[in-house]
Amino acid sequence: MLQITKDAVIKALSTVNDPDLKRDLVSLNMVKEITIDETKIVAQVELTTPACPLKDVIKNDCIAAIKRDIPEATDVEIDLTATVTGKSKNEMLPGVKNTIAVASGKGGVGKSTVAANLAIALAKEGAKVGIIDADIYGPSMPLMFGVNNVNGLQQDPETKKLAPLESYGIKLISIGFMIDDDNPVIWRGPMASGALKQFMSDVNWGELDYLIYDLPPGTGDIQLTLVQTIPLTGAVIVTTPQEVALIDAKKGLKMFERVNVPVFGIIENMSYFIAPDTGNKYDIFGSGGGEKLAAELNSKLLGQIPIDPRIREAGDGGKPIVEELPDSENSKIIIEIAKNLAAEISIKNVNDNLNEVEIQL
Repeated sequence: MLQITKDAVIKALSTVNDPDLKRDLVSLNMVKEITIDETKIVAQVELTTPACPLKDVIKNDCIAAIKRDIPEATDVEIDLTATVTGKSKNEMLPGVKNTIAVASGKGGVGKSTVAANLAIALAKEGAKVGIIDADIYGPSMPLMFGVNNVNGLQQDPETKKLAPLESYGIKLISIGFMIDDDNPVIWRGPMASGALKQFMSDVNWGELDYLIYDLPPGTGDIQLTLVQTIPLTGAVIVTTPQEVALIDAKKGLKMFERVNVPVFGIIENMSYFIAPDTGNKYDIFGSGGGEKLAAELNSKLLGQIPIDPRIREAGDGGKPIVEELPDSENSKIIIEIAKNLAAEISIKNVNDNLNEVEIQL
């Protein structure tokens, strides 16, 4: 019997491509460790995100490639790990790998609900996640995460910075922690922008894979402050299928393009309604709008979230649906959208790194 070598295993794995990154695992430096015990092979493959939507495909392809090229192997195991790609390029957030803005062209499309559930979905997949509630005039994250009774924040004794609250594994900061629920924020644009800067510079975020910004609707001061203050990894646009929402979503997407912030894709919320008694599908706000907009603007439709009263009820009750009902069909849809978003972020980061290497060469 021929002795199995690590070189043979590496050669086999070099024929396996990451379906999203379009390159083989070896050249991407994703094969980290290989252990051989006679005819048993254990290979460790490090993914670019724990929320990889195609992890099962990659695992099965690795096993198939090894068995094909090394028929002597009687037992093949693939140990999938993950280290999120990305790096902070801003001194205010040195430990944050990726910064993602969740935006909408208009209010009432469920942007904050989507942002909260995306954050929890990414955390459930194993990522370290934080949220900045950048909707200064209408903060809703304290309510959605069940911490709306908090008034004031503690200071980290070591860094002398504010310590974000944690809820459901998410680090969270919001102007809602500093004001009473009954008192409106009556600030001019520069004051609101200054508060957002403090959320970045005066808060000890620590190490995060993804920091999500829940932006106010529109294309005003807060959005401009964000993109001018910190290099965003990218943005996501939330819309509904109705025409008026799509018009405003298009404006939001073009705003990010003009300031050179890539848009990872569009999430269509309130996409359709499934009647619980009959199972019939109703397109209450129209259909196909998000897909059409994505095609028109050369973007991607990351997914469609249906209308479900439980999504609203869970958020109002302080426990977003991905946390409250993780096994529900709509939670699974949101989790898939989060995985699609994570894949787009990984694609951008890997391509950026490859471009940097080429420039250095």
